[in-house]
Amino acid sequence: MVPIGTGGQINVRRTKTQRATVVQGALNMKTFARFMNDESGATAIEYGLIAACISVAIIAVIQGVGTKLNSTFTNVSNALH
Repeated sequence: MVPIGTGGQINVRRTKTQRATVVQGALNMKTFARFMNDESGATAIEYGLIAACISVAIIAVIQGVGTKLNSTFTNVSNALH
């Protein structure tokens, strides 16, 4: 509750430890703001996602080709016997 006649502001005396915590909180907010504005990590993540998608596509194609290749070698083997 705010005392009457203070205009909504209260003067609070803080100990050195409390002041240090307030300053540390301000530094953490600056660090957090800098982190949120930094886009270099986002670029690395995008490249990683692109590489993962390409890898999945390559695996799918190789599995399809592998099945057809196995069938072809079976036909050649049967023709030679």
